[in-house]
Amino acid sequence: MGDISIKINIADRVYPLKVSTEEEEIIRRAAKLINDRIKDYQENYAVKDKQDLLSMCVLHYATTSLKAEKKGMAEDTEVSERVSQLDILLSDFFSK
Repeated sequence: MGDISIKINIADRVYPLKVSTEEEEIIRRAAKLINDRIKDYQENYAVKDKQDLLSMCVLHYATTSLKAEKKGMAEDTEVSERVSQLDILLSDFFSK
C-alpha cells in the first residue's frame, strides 16, 4: 500500500506527516495518547508550559518502553531456558 499525507495535532501544534496506510491508525492513536497524557498532567500538576508537558510525556513513554523491553528480555530468557530443558528431556528420551 502507498503513503498518505495526514495532519496530526500534538500539544496544539499541527504536524503534517507522510505515512503508510498501515501506520495511520497507530500514529493517530499515539497522538491521542500523548494529548490525553498532556491533558492529565495539566489537570493534576501546576505545569502550564507545553515544552515541560511534552518532556514529561516523553519521560513517561520512554520509561514504559524500557520497562516493557526489560520484561520482554526476562521472558525471552525464561522461554529460552524452558526450551533448553525440553530439548534435554527429548534428547534423553529419544536416545534410549
